[in-house]
Amino acid sequence: MLALFLRDIRLSIRAGGGALTGVIFFLAVIATIPFGVGPDLNLLARIGPAILWIGALLACLLGLDRLFQADREDGSLDLLVLGDDRQMLALTVLTKCLAHWAGSVLPLVIAAPLLGLFMNMEPIGIGATALTLLVGTPAITFIGATGAAVAVALPRGGLLISVLVLPLTIPVLIFGVSASYGAVANPDPFLQPFLILAALTLFLAVLGPVAAALALRHGAD
Repeated sequence: MLALFLRDIRLSIRAGGGALTGVIFFLAVIATIPFGVGPDLNLLARIGPAILWIGALLACLLGLDRLFQADREDGSLDLLVLGDDRQMLALTVLTKCLAHWAGSVLPLVIAAPLLGLFMNMEPIGIGATALTLLVGTPAITFIGATGAAVAVALPRGGLLISVLVLPLTIPVLIFGVSASYGAVANPDPFLQPFLILAALTLFLAVLGPVAAALALRHGAD
């Protein structure tokens, strides 16, 4: 599993700047918001956590098609599917999800505090949003693994992955934004939605790889 994790990290770095593309897209989304809502700094500070979460969500969806595509092209995906049993295939998918998150999504979390400054957010709001992104974005990757496994055999499955995955990520978005707002708005709680967000990530860490493994095996059959 460690060898597979390191291999996928190296491939993500060599694949032509997938992480950089996601960060640039994230920056483009955040930079266009002030032009749409106007120069009201108070309004930007209020909607800042939601905009950061939406931008990060869209940037995460941008690279999900690369999760299994390289393995599909060089034939190693067939070896993984045919050579492992269901439990080992699910662990393999989990490892690939963690490698994809570390190589493509973690840079978005690191860039979020800097982009929060563009939205005139308070330091506590920036920190809370970055923390919720750190905890919640793995759940998006685990959900996306199932969509990527379903669409891996299609010639242009990137758009289909986004269509399949986006509705399923709404609960993660809701609790991530609620926890971010709870850190800056006194009547709103922070801990409860944050714990639910962490529970969603842990639940999807089990369910997502298993569902993706079943989709890959069904596609191979």
